[in-house]
Amino acid sequence: MVGGTQNDDEAELMLEGQAEIWGHMLAFADSMALKCAVELRIADIIHSHGRPITLSQIATCIDSPSPDIVYLARIMRFLVHAKIFTAAAPPGGGETLYGLTPASKWLLRDGELSLAPMILMENHPSLTAPWHCFAACVKEGGIAFEKAHGRQIWDFASGNTEFNKIFNEAMACTAKISIRTVMAAYKDGFGSIGSLVDVGGGTGGAVAEVVKAYPHIKGVNFDLPHVVATAPAYDGVSHVGGDMFESIPCADAIFMKWILHDWNDEDCIKILKNCRKAIPEKTGKIIIVDAVIRPDGDDPFDKTRMVFDLVMMAHASHGKERTEIDWKRLLEEGGFPRYRIIQIPTLQMIIEAYPV
Repeated sequence: MVGGTQNDDEAELMLEGQAEIWGHMLAFADSMALKCAVELRIADIIHSHGRPITLSQIATCIDSPSPDIVYLARIMRFLVHAKIFTAAAPPGGGETLYGLTPASKWLLRDGELSLAPMILMENHPSLTAPWHCFAACVKEGGIAFEKAHGRQIWDFASGNTEFNKIFNEAMACTAKISIRTVMAAYKDGFGSIGSLVDVGGGTGGAVAEVVKAYPHIKGVNFDLPHVVATAPAYDGVSHVGGDMFESIPCADAIFMKWILHDWNDEDCIKILKNCRKAIPEKTGKIIIVDAVIRPDGDDPFDKTRMVFDLVMMAHASHGKERTEIDWKRLLEEGGFPRYRIIQIPTLQMIIEAYPV
């Protein structure tokens, strides 16, 4: 009997292992279904009605002369099971009604805060292709994006108008989400600053939010020329094109959101040293908004921070996410021996660092 029980236990564990591998193998279906929902604007359609609606009502509003309602039903069944949408039979009978959840509200393309542009970018064919190069990177070294496309992502974006637009919109949407959280958690940190440079600030949305809340701050949005060329005008913000590896405009403080994780340690130290030159020695500081990996962490974003380390492998030039020990070493070598980490309720954390 003992032997039989042991065999049964091993069989059960093998079955669980098989199910787990199937789940990981097909996990891309989650991303593709989300992308489909965003492209079809399903969340926006439901939201525009102000109440749960039927499948046929959703289909009627899709931008197509003849949407396939059977395909739509299968996509919605999957997304309901994933708890992205709700499905319920009306009290008096009739067609199933589909509604929004807290998750699907982040899919609203016209929402004030939305992850829809990020979903479209991360699932763009140009950004999924490098994931297929991981094994080659392990065997040979190199950069996954460059293996897939023959050039690095920044060069690719500068020569591809459509991709550049998708990329900038994705960065703008995440900047808007994170800057709101940063502003709430770090409100005392901006009060004494007279000028602020957002290094790698994209189209300027983040620094514009800071300047709007603190009108005394002179804001500078600093990024590559082809990026700032598409930036809109903001009150109190000037757009400056340049290269952070060459020099950074001077200011009381430097702000960097999701920048250093794009680069290897050597490049990050170059950037930090240029930041150090751009701020006052005694009163200056840098405000880094980036992930801090905690392999044993259990908050809602810890797993996603680990996933983003692989995203960096796929998209960046030797970029990576870092632990606190990694950050400490990087900051010290870059000229910032004193720092503190402020945990905030989002994917990133605030790392405030000083030159003295």
